[in-house]
Amino acid sequence: MATSTTHRQSGPKPSKDLAHFTSLMNEGARAHIHVVLLGVKASDWTELMRIAARGLTYDALEHFQRNTGIAYERLLAWIQISPRTMARRKQQRRFLPGESDRLLRASRVFGKALELFEGDRDAASEWMLTPQPALGGETPIDVAQTELGSREIENLIGRIEHGVYS
Repeated sequence: MATSTTHRQSGPKPSKDLAHFTSLMNEGARAHIHVVLLGVKASDWTELMRIAARGLTYDALEHFQRNTGIAYERLLAWIQISPRTMARRKQQRRFLPGESDRLLRASRVFGKALELFEGDRDAASEWMLTPQPALGGETPIDVAQTELGSREIENLIGRIEHGVYS
């Protein structure tokens, strides 16, 4: 697979969040481990819901960008936030609940891709940015802009994990 520099960003290696995610994955933890990619420390889904309702901090996006290696502009398109709105969120240091939900959804999908590639961030990012025949030639990151599309990506990952040709 060819890597496009307009979609992937080289630079700093992922933070300790990625190592923590991989450790949890290897231990067999499954429920909501994706929040580690955002730098969020939530012990259960009720706490995570409260955090999302308050709005994730801007730092969550910075953690996610660092842990995915996906270019900032591409992440903004994925979570459907314009650069102008993002400038306001950066200044306010917090996302609105709906924006937080989209960021959580993106981390969930990327977490599944990361599991598929056994913790290999670069392979997961490349897969997310590469057109897939099972998606009619669309990229997973584009399909995953909606909840329905995200669920389809998760289903596709499940089929790949179980060796089902798609």
